[in-house]
Amino acid sequence: MQSALKLLALTAILCVSHPLLASPETRIYKKTDQGGVKLLIDKPAGWTASDKRPAVVFFFGGSWVGGTPQQFLPQSEHFANRGLVGIRVEYRVIPKGDKGPPDICCADAKSAIRHVRAHAAELGIDPSRIAAVGGSAGGHLAAFAALVPGLDDPQDDPAISCKPDALLLFNPVFDNGPGEWGHVRVGKDFHNYSPAHHIAKGAPPTIIFLGDQDKLIPVRVVENFTAKMKFVGSRCDLHITEGAGHGFFNTPPARDETLAKADAFLVSLGWLKGNVLPAKP
Repeated sequence: MQSALKLLALTAILCVSHPLLASPETRIYKKTDQGGVKLLIDKPAGWTASDKRPAVVFFFGGSWVGGTPQQFLPQSEHFANRGLVGIRVEYRVIPKGDKGPPDICCADAKSAIRHVRAHAAELGIDPSRIAAVGGSAGGHLAAFAALVPGLDDPQDDPAISCKPDALLLFNPVFDNGPGEWGHVRVGKDFHNYSPAHHIAKGAPPTIIFLGDQDKLIPVRVVENFTAKMKFVGSRCDLHITEGAGHGFFNTPPARDETLAKADAFLVSLGWLKGNVLPAKP
């Protein structure tokens, strides 16, 4: 009974009415042979370009072959209502029938973060407080931009860092080694793609969410990643949800529960004030 009441309280807190957000701004961050790829920007009430707010940049999941920026709309709107700038990234996916690696996905992920950082003054963003968020293959892209060198778009200015300052990862694909998800696409070159193989001192503070019944990402993979992060001195908070499978975070009540913990993580970094988690009895 108490747990049910806690969940109701949490849902009420997350869904409480806020000042209405403006319609998302659409911004082209790169022109490609396939056309322009865009950012969908969710701004908080009272936003001005002179602000220096933290930003949360979202990469959707979909096995590098599909998906939509709409996946993280609830999370982006939540953080915009909390005063941050939410940015949902459109990126190119692997064309149908192409068995190759996710080079275009990786290049676009780095380009998107570079664009946000380079245009921070226009976007009302603090360029030193940019978090990357992703689910599944989108989690790979967020972690890839943070940890793995290479696969940059030649159009990009390499002097602008593509590395996010924090990571929020939902059942992420970050080990592409032999026997792990995505290896069939990257093969012997997995080291060029796999974030788990590039953990080093200076890795950004990270929070990870996973279901213990995930058939694609075993618990041991995220536990190994977490241990390596802590070994190099980086914060890495791991939350395992019992009985949950892949993509569990997309729907309530898990969406609200993981979002509250992600919010509390940003509070602990000093990026947000207050706490949406219900008080302990």
